[in-house]
Amino acid sequence: MTMRTSPLGTTGPQVSALGLGCMGMSALYGEADRAESIATIHAALDAGVTLLDTGDFYGMGHNETLIGEALRAAPAARREQALISVKFGALRGPDGSWLGYDGRPAAVKNFAAYSLQRLGVDHLDVYRIARLDPDVPIEETVGAIAELVEKGYVRHIGLSEVGAETIRRAAATAPVSDLQIEYSLISRGIEDEILPTTRELGIGITAYGVLSRGLISGHFTADRQLGAGDFRAMSPRFQGDNLRRNLNLVEALRKIAEQKGVSVAQIAIAWVLSRGEDIVPLVGARRRDRLTEALGALDVTLEAADLAAIEDAVPAGAAAGDRYPAAQMAHLES
Repeated sequence: MTMRTSPLGTTGPQVSALGLGCMGMSALYGEADRAESIATIHAALDAGVTLLDTGDFYGMGHNETLIGEALRAAPAARREQALISVKFGALRGPDGSWLGYDGRPAAVKNFAAYSLQRLGVDHLDVYRIARLDPDVPIEETVGAIAELVEKGYVRHIGLSEVGAETIRRAAATAPVSDLQIEYSLISRGIEDEILPTTRELGIGITAYGVLSRGLISGHFTADRQLGAGDFRAMSPRFQGDNLRRNLNLVEALRKIAEQKGVSVAQIAIAWVLSRGEDIVPLVGARRRDRLTEALGALDVTLEAADLAAIEDAVPAGAAAGDRYPAAQMAHLES
């Protein structure tokens, strides 16, 4: 597994070139097989993946418990190489409903205590609020994480889905290592202000959604039936004409991938990798075969002509539909 020559930001840990996003093993994409999920985590660690990403609200703690189980069953050397990134703050109801975000300092410390217990670890490598709490200044939330760093419960401070101004305010409060944010061929909003800001401040990017929840993986079809518990059943990009237009982009990308002798998913991930040493793509593989495909992106070399062809096939702003339903878009900064 190739290591990023730069760490996760100038104050963060050095990580593998790809990270594993574990959310889909517990929530939002339909049923997942627990044994296969654990086997996939083990396969990722065996392949040299070091970064495991989760959230304490993924399956209301299920995902952290799953990762904890996988780590306990892994060889000691594999456990030691694992770096765990945790998002907190999203409030859930017993029915799975979303109730807002809580970034109060006392809540930050409370969430961390439960995450440490579920994961079975003595520290969290990167800790970040999932979305900005509009009622709590980011300085207070980051200040609470900084206190956890001082006490050894957290190693590095992260942010998630916040804009340039909030990034600056947070970084002025305490050293911030990483921003987690969606970034892919069809989600390029960070390029105008956010990415220049993180690079100015020496903050790394953990890019999620690099395959746009499977939309640009090359495996999604227009006739696929999505269950009621699948986030994509409500996602604007997966609806009606939007879906058809977006899949047309995928077919244009497929032609380039075929010329390179690689899969659509591999070329989409390779494109994100090409954007800079400070960007670590998270792949959301729930099965070992999908993980193997994703890891193959590390062997894809994109020349200038390839990048030009990709840009021509999928130009910035070409996606149809927002990346979240309107109610969730309201919680995002740009």
